Amino acid sequence: MALKIRLSRGGAKKRPFYRIVVTDSRNPRDGRFIEKIGTYNPILPRESETRLVLDVEKAKEWMAKGATPTDRVARFLEDAGVVKAKTRSNPNKAKPGKKAEERAEMRRQREEEAAAAAAAPAEEAPAEEPAAEA
Repeated sequence: MALKIRLSRGGAKKRPFYRIVVTDSRNPRDGRFIEKIGTYNPILPRESETRLVLDVEKAKEWMAKGATPTDRVARFLEDAGVVKAKTRSNPNKAKPGKKAEERAEMRRQREEEAAAAAAAPAEEAPAEEPAAEA
């Protein structure tokens, strides 16, 4: 039996609430589970103590029995110090999209034009000569 420690969704539409459960990986996401080991409420602010409630000892026990955490649960366990932090590298995620690159290019061109205009010698306006009185 392939055991997973994963999130099981509950709550209303657009108001998610998750249980952290140990289940057989073949069961549906919100289906039958073996044991509930915590809760996660993403609606609450990050500083809230009840945003993530996790029984670390039970998680360690299940992992010793062969349960593997999903990516999100693994991050929770990393923060709790149970699992060693996995190195993540996705350099393409930080790159700006096409539109942002176009805007940056336009901004750079405007700045170059403004710098060139400021550096060019200012043409002096011809001094007004006093009209000769006849």
